[in-house]
Amino acid sequence: MFTLFAPNTNKQNSVNIIPFIHITMLHKKYLYTVLFLFLAINGIAQTVEDLKAPLTFYITNDMGRNGYYKQKPVAELMGEMAEIVKPECVIAAGDTHHFWGVQSTSDPLWMTNYEQIFSHPNLMLPWYPICGNHEYRGNTQAVIDYSDVSRRWMMPSKYYTKVFTKKNLSVRLVWIDTTPLINRYRENTEKYPDAVKQDIQTQMEWLENTLKNAKEKWVVVIGHHPIHAETDKSMEEQTNMQEHVDKILKKYHVDMYVCGHVHNFQHIRVKDSKIDYVVNSSESLAREVNPIEGTKFCSPDEGFSVLSASDKELVLSMINYEGKVIYQVKR
Repeated sequence: MFTLFAPNTNKQNSVNIIPFIHITMLHKKYLYTVLFLFLAINGIAQTVEDLKAPLTFYITNDMGRNGYYKQKPVAELMGEMAEIVKPECVIAAGDTHHFWGVQSTSDPLWMTNYEQIFSHPNLMLPWYPICGNHEYRGNTQAVIDYSDVSRRWMMPSKYYTKVFTKKNLSVRLVWIDTTPLINRYRENTEKYPDAVKQDIQTQMEWLENTLKNAKEKWVVVIGHHPIHAETDKSMEEQTNMQEHVDKILKKYHVDMYVCGHVHNFQHIRVKDSKIDYVVNSSESLAREVNPIEGTKFCSPDEGFSVLSASDKELVLSMINYEGKVIYQVKR
């Protein structure tokens, strides 16, 4: 059973959870006072405390631009908010590195796109990433091998799953490798040399077996590319994702599919599915977006999301670069 939560998305009515620019000017002892003073409307989270749950996760993607645009302020915002929200981990849904991926585990981009940007003490927690299409322009094995370099970078393979538990609550997160599922990447072997090397059938068999045996309260699948979304990119990407992935997700009643890639926030529902299709915005440089059939919400703001799970509900909160909760999805 699911419910959709769609508050008024007028920017004047958004909730300013952490106005980062102002908070950095305040003495530390006033931080918590400020955080808890911001009230909400229309049933949206009332304080940062309201984003907390027995299991809470950060979601970010499309962030690798060497700190430019909104990347560094959003990273700092994530760090400040984490002191209250206390996420279990960061879900990094691809394109940590624009534009040509990385060439090795010692590539300087690891410093300028990741280590020096997400340097807040509260972000020194496990990061569970996947490759996006930009990683596939470089050395994708180096993205996995960086797990041997960084204590917080946790990528065992190109696709994997992990179960988080707290008392009687369990959440299964499933990371999939979407770039090799899309024809245009596989066919462009010069630009995306590693894409054609990945076996689609093997990954889809693994996904089906993983979901078939999933007994957890909530199941969320994370990929880089959307299954349903408004985009100016080739629609073949979504067609390929629907062909390979969507039928499996629907068969096993997945709760949410969360992705990035198109650099804006979107929440889509389609007639033949009970899945919430969520696009998480770019952290560094967002793009315009328009509603399509099935759109419940969309926004061109940069930002990140907080996924909060309890025994009663699963809530995904979209946080823009100003620290405002601009939309929530509840199941």
